[in-house]
Amino acid sequence: MIKLYDGGVYLLNGSELVVDDNQAFAAIKQKTGKEIDKSEAKKGTIAYGILKSHNTSDNMEKLQIKFDKLTSHDITYVGIIQTARASGLEKFPIPYVLTNCHNSLCAVGGTINEDDHVFGLSCAKRYGGIYVPPHQAVIHQFAREMLAGGGKMILGSDSHTRYGALGCMAMGEGGPELVKQLLSQTYDINMPKVIGIYLKGELRKGVGAQDVALAIIGKVFANGYVNNKVMEFVGPGVASLSADTRIGIDVMTTETTCLSSIWKTDEKIKEFYEIHKREEDYKELNPADITYYDGMVEIDLSEISPMIAMPFHPSNTYTIDEVNANAYDILKDCEEKAKISFGENIDFSLTDKIRDGKVYVEQGIIAGCAGGGYENICDAADILDGADIGADEFTLSVYPASMPIYMELVKNGAAAKIMAAGGVMKTAFCGPCFGAGDTPANNALSIRHSTRNFPNREGSKVQNGQIASVALMDARSIAATAANKGFLTSALDIDTNFTKPKYFFDSTIYEKRVFDSKSVADKNTQVKFGPNIKDWPEMVALTDNLLIKIVSEIHDPVTTTDELIPSGETSSYRSNPLGLAEFALSRKDPLYVGRAKEVQKAEKAREKGESPEEAYGEIKEIMENVTKSFKDANWTNTGIGSSIFAVKPGDGSAREQAASCQKVLGGWANIANEYATKRYRSNLINWGMLPFVIEKGDLPFKNGDYIFIPSVKESIQKKNQDIKAYVVGKELKEFYLTLGELTDDERDIILKGCLINYNRV
Repeated sequence: MIKLYDGGVYLLNGSELVVDDNQAFAAIKQKTGKEIDKSEAKKGTIAYGILKSHNTSDNMEKLQIKFDKLTSHDITYVGIIQTARASGLEKFPIPYVLTNCHNSLCAVGGTINEDDHVFGLSCAKRYGGIYVPPHQAVIHQFAREMLAGGGKMILGSDSHTRYGALGCMAMGEGGPELVKQLLSQTYDINMPKVIGIYLKGELRKGVGAQDVALAIIGKVFANGYVNNKVMEFVGPGVASLSADTRIGIDVMTTETTCLSSIWKTDEKIKEFYEIHKREEDYKELNPADITYYDGMVEIDLSEISPMIAMPFHPSNTYTIDEVNANAYDILKDCEEKAKISFGENIDFSLTDKIRDGKVYVEQGIIAGCAGGGYENICDAADILDGADIGADEFTLSVYPASMPIYMELVKNGAAAKIMAAGGVMKTAFCGPCFGAGDTPANNALSIRHSTRNFPNREGSKVQNGQIASVALMDARSIAATAANKGFLTSALDIDTNFTKPKYFFDSTIYEKRVFDSKSVADKNTQVKFGPNIKDWPEMVALTDNLLIKIVSEIHDPVTTTDELIPSGETSSYRSNPLGLAEFALSRKDPLYVGRAKEVQKAEKAREKGESPEEAYGEIKEIMENVTKSFKDANWTNTGIGSSIFAVKPGDGSAREQAASCQKVLGGWANIANEYATKRYRSNLINWGMLPFVIEKGDLPFKNGDYIFIPSVKESIQKKNQDIKAYVVGKELKEFYLTLGELTDDERDIILKGCLINYNRV
């Protein structure tokens, strides 16, 4: 079904694969009559061409990218604009779209969510942006419909910023990277490796985009095959996929931890742009006649079966048939894995979902940037036509990804089919993807065509003894399960005549409701601040030495950003840095905030010129032990802060708050064996936190230990890779940390304490 190649692979004429081995040059010459140069063949990827056209440096190995457009939603844009304002923002230099699809219910926190929306509209007017009101479109669907363009690049402050199927390279990053673009700075990365995703064959009827995506994620996540690389979709199988199917596969590439994605384009993508009245934005994209890829994933689409990603990760994949055939063993295995994250104290069960030998689920959701597409919902409606989801626990909710899609579903009768079966139609909203809508009952199992199924991301609260879980599936199999009244069912088990109604896009909906400044800034507009919108607190520059206390130690194989800063109702406080920080690690380590704030007392006293030892008594003995060996260390040249250790933090969301919450609580570093994503590491750097790495193995420190890092400022300035550190006890125990590669700008940001300080004029 899916084959991973061990090394590089050449693609000839877009259709034939040649493995890069000792016979490759001769084989290619025989087939094409051409001598080849690997370095030139690497330039034949679609990705290389797009990156080159956006690179402002004179070195294609050290890219300095400027994007064409930016996009954010209402969990992230307030912090981004506040950071940019603090750095001297006068006008959005490129189109910047502010969508409202995360806090759009305004269900908790009083007025604060709608206050954020008013802030966003006023900023769109003041700085020359575009504002999409709540319920009109989820962030990525609006970008597909109105922003993406062939050969273009878009940066978004949401991890699922992926428009590669439309020929547009898009990346999801933390807010500070968008701030840099707003200040006409660059996105600096090394030239990424490019992995070919070679598609052949055709999907069987009833198999959908999510099935393909989950099959890929299950194959490449754990081994990091595409980690921080670009996935480039090529091969004859691409032509067999509709635009919507390609889009549905593409958006889920985020869950592989790749950097970005791009697809070859054709008449179907041209038609997509024509339907959306943007013919001029189409561009035909193909790899060169001889193209070299750093790796290759070969997929026979005809062998893809309906898939399910069991709790609690999109890579925990099986075919639905496998789960139904081995239900007890697979569900029991999920229960055992859950103990790693939740311990023994949470009463979590999946095996109780087996009823009369079949797996029963309590909820079905089709939603968001992955599930809410037109074809997904039309196919689901055809499966549900004449069906009855029953009057038991099972419920079904469907969220079209945009109001234009919703209107067309009403016009063609698809919405009526779903409602007649007992399903509920809702407006464009990302809530089910991050725990702000349709939270299941305690211990319930929800099947969702959405993006993630991390622990508690569906909205339950482990700290309150609640736990529910999500399995990811394609809309078609969710509809089949709904038609079977909640018993897990593959879409292949239901014979359906898919009507495939043509899509008609009505742009007047946006013309009537979306504010578009046409990039004209109105300096007379006053930015409107609600009472919850707060400025970032002052942050100090890096000191000569650092004394950090480990205040949380996490040994899970991977730690998600949702565990570092929970999603759900906490998102209402994301305009208030200090208010939101109170939730940091609350689902993973409830004691973290208190520990960090205790250490921060000492640092705040130090910054005021007062005695840290009076503010936090235990620091006195620690410093006495330090000065036995480092006599020049004192409270003038030694900063005090907190740090966490995690094996592999930062999987999942691009939300900068996973780092900024630690920073405003006095965090000065993370220590990890590795970082799950580039974007999380970048967030740490942009908030002035040191992204330390330590070799795998027994740690020289434990939770509660103090670590002294002498001459850390000098080490950053001298670009030292290895940083000497000491665990502080009666004796100092030496060990080494590393920092990995940093650009000169990144070093300067860390030295100055954060991106705001770096840009402040």
